[in-house]
Amino acid sequence: MLRLFAAAAVSALISGSALAGPAAPKSVELYAIECGRLTMPNADGFADDGSYKDKPAKMVVPCYLIRHPKGDLIWDTGLPQADKPAPNAAVPTLVDQLKQLGLTPADIEYLSISHSHFDHIGNAGKFASATWIVDPKEKAYAFSEGARKNAAQFATYSALETSKTKLIEQPTFDVFGDKTVVIYQAPGHTPGHTVLLVRLKQAGPVLLTGDMWHIAESRPNRRVPRFNFNREQTLKSMDLVEALAKETKARVVLEHVPEDFDTLPKFPAALK
Repeated sequence: MLRLFAAAAVSALISGSALAGPAAPKSVELYAIECGRLTMPNADGFADDGSYKDKPAKMVVPCYLIRHPKGDLIWDTGLPQADKPAPNAAVPTLVDQLKQLGLTPADIEYLSISHSHFDHIGNAGKFASATWIVDPKEKAYAFSEGARKNAAQFATYSALETSKTKLIEQPTFDVFGDKTVVIYQAPGHTPGHTVLLVRLKQAGPVLLTGDMWHIAESRPNRRVPRFNFNREQTLKSMDLVEALAKETKARVVLEHVPEDFDTLPKFPAALK
């Protein structure tokens, strides 16, 4: 009898919440996680009108965790990071930072990225067990013949090719079905670039804009990077995002702008 009781207890422990990570939050929470920094002596590529020629720029590379009563979403996965970083690494890996909340990649229900450039999809392969929410044009772009030729970068997210996938086939995608976490198509930087609106109970709406604008001055001046996929689409998407921000009165976060990132609660604190 004692053996049966012990076996039952072990079974319950393994299958129960003891190994399932932290309890779901009562309302939506947004965590800003630093996943690297970029320093460029010449930011000329970030405006096709020459505004940044020979001018330096510093950028933060964020990852975001959105916790919802119905599950967790990772939005953007940052620069590629080694599984075992050097002891003097500037910041812990995304996976190590999630551990501070008691989470592992296997605990994450949903993964989405603003787009598939290396500094936004760098660790996505670690979340291949999640459901990948992606614009179909961006998925095709990420798995194109040209993308596959960059073997080192492709390896950081190639596992997503066989992940469970939900395609963003309409202008918006309501992740949890209650309009608190909504993805909007905003192409131009890449074929399937997207932005994310998160409605928080206390802080209100927050709009994460991906690479709509890399530098603060680019937003009021409508500057388009030289390397964008489509200039006309970019300008239309700028209009869409500005209209969305005005309609929702959202706090607009330019993801690469250090000043915007630094105003968000320092991880592991959350914006609620």
